[in-house]
Amino acid sequence: MLTDVASVARPHRPLVLVHGLWDTPKLFGRLVKVLEQHQVPLLIPHLPHRLGVVPLSTLANTLDALIVEQWGSEMVIDVLGFSMGGVISRIWLQQFGGARRTSRFLSVGSPQQGTFTAQLIPSWLFAGLADMKRGSPLLHKLNSDVAALQDLDCTSFFCRWDLMVFPGWQAVLPVGKQQEVPVITHQQLMSHPRALELLVSTLFDD
Repeated sequence: MLTDVASVARPHRPLVLVHGLWDTPKLFGRLVKVLEQHQVPLLIPHLPHRLGVVPLSTLANTLDALIVEQWGSEMVIDVLGFSMGGVISRIWLQQFGGARRTSRFLSVGSPQQGTFTAQLIPSWLFAGLADMKRGSPLLHKLNSDVAALQDLDCTSFFCRWDLMVFPGWQAVLPVGKQQEVPVITHQQLMSHPRALELLVSTLFDD
């Protein structure tokens, strides 16, 4: 059971939870209930993306400012990004210097290799959505130099049957561990008990 996975409270690094498209911080409600049992310091920012109009780099810049405001520029943290939030988090890690102060990065159902679901989105209208196209300039740049991620403990969680990030089995970082989650929908990656069990186990695997 989920409550048994992290049954022993222990000090833990601060954790940033980054939501995805059409989501709010409420997305993480079930996960937060578990983490609060361990008094994990949390930052769960709301990043208004205007239905995908805002470029992901702009959202990463906002994320950077909020992290610095909360914990300064030196404190070591962990980061979990869901869906589009995983790409925003990755931009922060690779392009905003976040990797130098991050220990663990969990990418959950994130289109790190792009998604065909966004392929026909016009970039002039929905820049943030277009950033998640397969072969987009943003993802090409991120994937062409992953040195900043090499020293992090990275794990990619994916749902094979994901229709939001398609194909689901390619929703993975080019570095680190990969973990298929036995669920059938995108949202279940953040709501199904088995998915939450895997996430919590990884966060507390020190």
